[in-house]
Amino acid sequence: MPLSESRKRELLGQMYTIRAFEEMAEQLYGMGKVHGTMHLSIGMEGSAVGSVAALRDDDLILSTHRGHGHCIAKGADLNLMMAEFMGKEEGYCRGRGGSMHIADIEGGNLGANGVVGGGIPIAVGVGLGLKMQKRDQVILCFFGDGAANLGPFHEAMNMATIWKLPVVYVCENNQYAISFSVKKAFAIERISDRAAAYGMPGVTVDGNDVLEVHEAASQAVSRARAGEGPSLVENLTYRWRGHSKSDANRYRTAEEIEEWKRKDPIKRHRERLIREGIMSAGDAAQMRLEAYAAIDAAVAFAEASSEPTLESIEEGVYA
Repeated sequence: MPLSESRKRELLGQMYTIRAFEEMAEQLYGMGKVHGTMHLSIGMEGSAVGSVAALRDDDLILSTHRGHGHCIAKGADLNLMMAEFMGKEEGYCRGRGGSMHIADIEGGNLGANGVVGGGIPIAVGVGLGLKMQKRDQVILCFFGDGAANLGPFHEAMNMATIWKLPVVYVCENNQYAISFSVKKAFAIERISDRAAAYGMPGVTVDGNDVLEVHEAASQAVSRARAGEGPSLVENLTYRWRGHSKSDANRYRTAEEIEEWKRKDPIKRHRERLIREGIMSAGDAAQMRLEAYAAIDAAVAFAEASSEPTLESIEEGVYA
């Protein structure tokens, strides 16, 4: 089903918000206000927004350690998300989850985790539960190209297919597993080609084109909801920053990074909306300002929120 003009504008607003959140996250880290590392998805916004836009509000997602965009695209409260990011009690997980382990169960985000590919087999369990309960919800599971070379990927894909589970697997192929290029890690050109071995559809799309991502995800979601089983969608994209804040980023050339920056998903969608007369350049500029203002307000909320007490710091922490 084609997106309405208003929905296309909303997608741009979500991408602006994700970019603003992550740029602020980077600033807060530099100021020493965030502890531990983080994994930024700047440059990958089209993948998160286009994929999640294919879901209903009551559908579910499983995220990754690079999951800020997934969380925002699923409708997270920016105040609670920023409070979580800064380790405050008012955060989604009372500040215990932070950047890599945030979850919003009520909003349908079953959580991110720091285990590479950790969500892939979990999606099988969630999908099986949905099917046994005869619910028509779908679980969308994000993972990266590096996770596609782990054992649980193959086991989960096989189980999801033979049981025809309502799972949509989204591989965010950002070209590098930490510093290891997909060109060295795979003997095939498209990771989605592996889907055929498990008996499910697989498709590779331009992950920096939010509408192309949405179309592919929508087809996979419709198929899953109809009881026809899982699909594998590979979104070709690129992270502008290093793997994490500890990444010196010496394995990529400046020319390569600049080449991908010219494929900025936000810029491409904005220019398309202006070209099609859906919004003006002024409207887009105002939307961007509002996104950054919302993030500033979220920081103010988080900074005014309370720190965990020593007496309660271990509550809800199991490892």
